[in-house]
Amino acid sequence: MSATTVTGVTRTPTTATAETSPGPRAVIPAPPRGRRTRDDDPRWNELVDAVRESGRYATRAEAERVTRIVLSALGGHVTGDERVDLARALPGRAARVIASQIPVTRRLTAAEFVDSVAARTEGATPATARWDVGSVLGVLPALVGDDLVTRVLAQLPPGYALLFGRAELSPAG
Repeated sequence: MSATTVTGVTRTPTTATAETSPGPRAVIPAPPRGRRTRDDDPRWNELVDAVRESGRYATRAEAERVTRIVLSALGGHVTGDERVDLARALPGRAARVIASQIPVTRRLTAAEFVDSVAARTEGATPATARWDVGSVLGVLPALVGDDLVTRVLAQLPPGYALLFGRAELSPAG
């Protein structure tokens, strides 16, 4: 087995060892072969870039943070086949965020959903949380398709369509 050393770190195919002066050596697992590293998931990068552009976020890191928060909030509200299909349609990291959420016991109104995102986001106000939610959910139709978004919206209380960038029409009554 061969190892390479770059600036004090020895990397073998299964582990990397950080050299430190006196004291124990830290063993850092290397990514398994065939597994993508943090920045080489092109579909995740496309999603984050779309959110960054939509929300006009200053940095990619900010857009990524907002994307994770909003998708984790959404994950508990989508269930059944729609949840499975949404996870399949999203990039791997986004799918894991959606799928890892425990389904909620009480559906939130759209306004309560935005408030829940504000509560998850340090320093957020209801207005900034609404912006974040719209920036993330507004890019999903182009990524996962309008039909799936329509099915997801059918599970959610009225008011969510606007969060996905759609007009919400009510039948004449």
